[in-house]
Amino acid sequence: GSTKGRHGQAIENPDAEPAEIALEADPNLAYERWDEYWRKVHGPKFSYEEPGTDNEPVLRYDQVHRFAGGPSSYFRPPYKAMVDADKKLVSNPYAQVPPYQRPRFDGFAYIAYAAEADIQQVLKQPQYDKRIIADEQTAFRLVTREIAREYILLPSPQHRDPLSLVKIHYRRPELSREAFQQRLLDHHAALVIAQPATHTYVRRYAQLHNIGSTQQPDPEGSPIDAISVLSFASVNDVEDYLATDDYQAIEADEATFIDLDRSEFWTGLNYSVINRLLPELATRR
Repeated sequence: GSTKGRHGQAIENPDAEPAEIALEADPNLAYERWDEYWRKVHGPKFSYEEPGTDNEPVLRYDQVHRFAGGPSSYFRPPYKAMVDADKKLVSNPYAQVPPYQRPRFDGFAYIAYAAEADIQQVLKQPQYDKRIIADEQTAFRLVTREIAREYILLPSPQHRDPLSLVKIHYRRPELSREAFQQRLLDHHAALVIAQPATHTYVRRYAQLHNIGSTQQPDPEGSPIDAISVLSFASVNDVEDYLATDDYQAIEADEATFIDLDRSEFWTGLNYSVINRLLPELATRR
């Protein structure tokens, strides 16, 4: 939906009316204000139970907040010093500032249920159907609502991993979604897990396979075929993993069935809001 203004009105083009935005009117503060609001205001509202509300079917709710300093498909490690022909640092850095390429998504709400029916059981309640939706319209410019089948391939021992590499996958056009997801889950997952670097750096590995949406239409979310989530202990571990030969082998396989021009990856901070799943176990397949 659209962003809400200070008086509750819908703002279809927030960039044209920044002073009217309820969350933050100053464009220089907008992203960090949103980042703070999502974790510190919206998260507690979602996990709170109003009288008569039951959110026990929510087994896990993680917020994954993208941050620009982490690796992304638009600017990936290894990062190298900018030098001129004589191997000295460039003398005119003002003329050689790399362009900033922003990923399409600012974050990822990872909400787990035991069964698809539990989703509607929770979301149809007035707390969520009315007041959480109103809060989303205050905080977010756009929300997609994919329903995904989760496959936990490498479970996390403690589920307190601070960082995730989020990989948004779109299939190559010659593949059906079913064939793409099968390839991702079988051959590709086995390749990822077989790499020694995966076991050195990755603390959790899960795949989410898109099977629908709770909102129609969902033009931004529906084309996504799957999401891979790999969790890490530090930013340096993400950087080191992406720079390994093992990861190059993973990407070479991705190029055979993933549309890499449309797909993207980025790094996010993990915030655990609800967790009723300890200990986490690998999905039986």
